[in-house]
Amino acid sequence: MADLIDLRSDTVTRPTAGMREAMATAEVGDDVYGEDPTVAALEAEVATLFGHEAALFAPTGSMANQIALQLVVPVGDELLCDADAHVVTYEIGAAAAYGGISSRTWPAVGAEVDPDLVAAMVRPDGYFAVPTRAIAVEQTHNRGGGGVIPLPTLRRLREVADEHGLALHCDGARIWHAHVADGVPLHEYGRLFDTLSVCLSKGLGAPIGSLVVGSAEKVARARFVRKRMGGGMRQVGVLAAAGRYALAHHVERLAEDHARAARLAEAVAPFGVLAGPVRTNIVPLDLTKHPLDAKQFAAAARAEGVLVSVLGPRTARLVTHLDLTDDAITRATESLTHTLRA
Repeated sequence: MADLIDLRSDTVTRPTAGMREAMATAEVGDDVYGEDPTVAALEAEVATLFGHEAALFAPTGSMANQIALQLVVPVGDELLCDADAHVVTYEIGAAAAYGGISSRTWPAVGAEVDPDLVAAMVRPDGYFAVPTRAIAVEQTHNRGGGGVIPLPTLRRLREVADEHGLALHCDGARIWHAHVADGVPLHEYGRLFDTLSVCLSKGLGAPIGSLVVGSAEKVARARFVRKRMGGGMRQVGVLAAAGRYALAHHVERLAEDHARAARLAEAVAPFGVLAGPVRTNIVPLDLTKHPLDAKQFAAAARAEGVLVSVLGPRTARLVTHLDLTDDAITRATESLTHTLRA
């Protein structure tokens, strides 16, 4: 693996030397008792960044999402999201299994959300129909090729939620990318949502960790939900320290990942496989019209020294991240063009 250029995901990064030092020297305590000062500092920092009262450290993005959804959707009630949303695609049915949440989806359009369509889907109380309680969006959108939902769209969705008395949740695993790509302050995003989940290990280079962000009342309830789901952690400041280091050192540099993704997109575009515009660090590929299917493409790319992610029979993706250099991207473009030309 050491000689391979890994474009599968931005979760494959390894802690930097500075991050490892921060982890090794972190002050710790028992976080289940609320006594880990490094965790407390991370939670306070993230809450402030998004303009909310509180935040809660969780081990994974999926757990953070599911905690947040349980805060805003009662058992048996409904969540609206898109058909490719992470919360209903990659979290193993957790909304139903853990939260008893019913979900209904609008067609998968990535970041191109139509607020009027979402509004038309809302079901009110009565007539034994399942009432809608919350809307969830993903910023940036994973299966939508790293697309960024425009700020005016999010503002309109906030209006829709308010008009119908609904909560608005953001799966913000890669919201840092949206912040860098569009220049929208994090607190501007934060003020639009009742709850957010934000990830430290997708793009920012931490080995683990996400946070639930919301009001003090919601986060107090979130602590109980986290414990119920097995997410209570003890001297976890060693991991929170990695997150704090990532926030201090790895946010603004995401622009480098975006530029490298653009180079990859430019290289593969002549082969007719680019599935959409590249705004952040994800390059979506559609191999429908190419002789190779996704698995064949991945195998051929690996033989050329590049790892790619297979998403479907004819879909794949390339993802740039902290561990890649400009030289690695140059070698990757050469290998991928050779693969696609063969």
